[in-house]
Amino acid sequence: MPLEHLRNVAIIAHVDHGKTTLVDRLLYQSGMFRTEDLDKMAGGQHGLIMDSNDLERERGITIFSNNCALRYTAENHRTYRINIIDTPGHADFGGEVERVLMMADGVLLLVDAYEGPMPQTRFVLQKALAAGLKPIVVVNKVDRPNARPDDVVSEVFDLLVELEASDDVLDFPVIYCSAREGWAKRHLDEESKDLRAVFDAIVEHVPAPRGKLDQPAQMLVTSLIYSDYVGRIAVGRVVNGILEGGQEVTVFDRNGRPTRQRIGEVHAFDGLQRKPVPSISAGDIGALVGLEPIDIGNTVACMEDPTALPVIAIDQPTLHLTLRVNDSPFAGREGDFVTSRQIKDRLDRELQSNVALRVEPGATPEEFGVYGRGLMHLGILMENMRREGYEFAAGKPRVLIREIDGKKHEPIELLVVDCPQDCQSSVMGLLGDRRSEMLKMDTRTGTSGMVHMEFLIPARGLIGLRSRMLTATQGRAIMHHSFHSYQPMRGSIPQRNAGVLVATETGQVTSYALDNLYDRGFFFVKPGMEIYEGQVVGEHCKDTDITVNVVRTKKLSNVRAAGKDDAAQIRPMREMSLEACLEYIQEDELVEVTPSNIRMRKRMLSESDRRRDSRRAAAIAANA
Repeated sequence: MPLEHLRNVAIIAHVDHGKTTLVDRLLYQSGMFRTEDLDKMAGGQHGLIMDSNDLERERGITIFSNNCALRYTAENHRTYRINIIDTPGHADFGGEVERVLMMADGVLLLVDAYEGPMPQTRFVLQKALAAGLKPIVVVNKVDRPNARPDDVVSEVFDLLVELEASDDVLDFPVIYCSAREGWAKRHLDEESKDLRAVFDAIVEHVPAPRGKLDQPAQMLVTSLIYSDYVGRIAVGRVVNGILEGGQEVTVFDRNGRPTRQRIGEVHAFDGLQRKPVPSISAGDIGALVGLEPIDIGNTVACMEDPTALPVIAIDQPTLHLTLRVNDSPFAGREGDFVTSRQIKDRLDRELQSNVALRVEPGATPEEFGVYGRGLMHLGILMENMRREGYEFAAGKPRVLIREIDGKKHEPIELLVVDCPQDCQSSVMGLLGDRRSEMLKMDTRTGTSGMVHMEFLIPARGLIGLRSRMLTATQGRAIMHHSFHSYQPMRGSIPQRNAGVLVATETGQVTSYALDNLYDRGFFFVKPGMEIYEGQVVGEHCKDTDITVNVVRTKKLSNVRAAGKDDAAQIRPMREMSLEACLEYIQEDELVEVTPSNIRMRKRMLSESDRRRDSRRAAAIAANA
């Protein structure tokens, strides 16, 4: 296909603004599939084709970038090939965003007609502008009763001005649509029954690729697909020239070292599938089979005149934690992969495709330092490992402190909170204790008393904030955050204000024991669960840790009635997700992660060991 009939476009948006839904509807209306085929491929919670990962379907968010290709015949009867790249909307997966934007020549900026630009919108848009991509603004969900599309367009304009966009970018086209209903239009007063306005805007405003067919071949690897049959498959955009199956090429790694290799097969994207083709040419996005070794950021070049392309620049991690071999009394019961060698192999495999991740050796051979963009970034990795059969323990997440001009600097996040007016004081009080700085506050028009607030807050202050925010606002607040900058340290931040209940014995939890401990706090266990000494089984109602016996049974007697324990009072178990547990624990605690359970425990399981360690720490502090 001629270059002028080719379009490469990325779709960027904040979480839950309808980005994946829009891609799905574009696929439906492209005419390349039968409806029953698409219905068969869709499924899961939201019936979305592009969210193919189990975690993506469960959480309703895009974690891994996907790309597809479709054909569109415009009114001038020309047929265009459109490569669409669906990018993650959460800043924690910014490593995915940065590299896939290099394959695009333009972007669709999708914005919710009520919420407007949000932190992740700002984050990804900033990356797109830095890559020289001009946005087409698509205002989604304009059919909502509380939609405010005109105000949202103004907010997008203000955001672009704030990001120092050029005059050409500020003159952006606007499309109004309802991705769920499958229609789009250029003006709100028009009638529309399909998404033709989106297709036309892509053809009209996204420039054709600027590659040259007569130049030496070059392709930058921006993504990897793994196959059990052929190994790694390199995905990227051909910058110049033509790459063919069976061709000998030079592969430059991220350090510029060349190796001589041969391409096995060349694949082009067709709809949701990859199909073998004789060659792929400049400007197109394709996949190469048979190259080994190959990594993200490598350059595939011709043998005659090989030249390496600039390596993808990735923002550095802001959070780290320690991953270690599980050494609890229940170690090895539930997991298939439990040794340090197996955990290291899995982390090394993750590094091949997760460019924003970093792994370093720990203090002992059983420990690994894992560095990522945020708590969700690390939590998704551990959740995937857990589902694959791995068993391990994780320590408390900590932010990465940098030394700049001789002073310590910490990562600062831009936090956006939307909450009802009656919760405003609770939110501000909660954030005031965490060294936050308010930037903006206003009331959303067309809503029943919703307040929009923006803060700059240390990344340390976000750890454990979500659960406290939901408690303080009865679950009515919505918060999102993204990395802003490194700034000087802002002082101490309050930690968890409640102690924990620590088990003293190993065994099965009983109703009788929980009944007797009813007024001590909340429990993370329920009757019948197996627990061990040193496991955190609940939250104390005071700020001190106490030891409890939750496996105690009632002594039998000859006068005990059969229904004696029916009136036992037991608080409902508080279920904690993996990320909630990571936010909850303190320095002296660990999260035990297995395929079947997520438990919290003390680093030192024995009470006598914990007391001895506490006395030793107090003595050292006194001498200092």
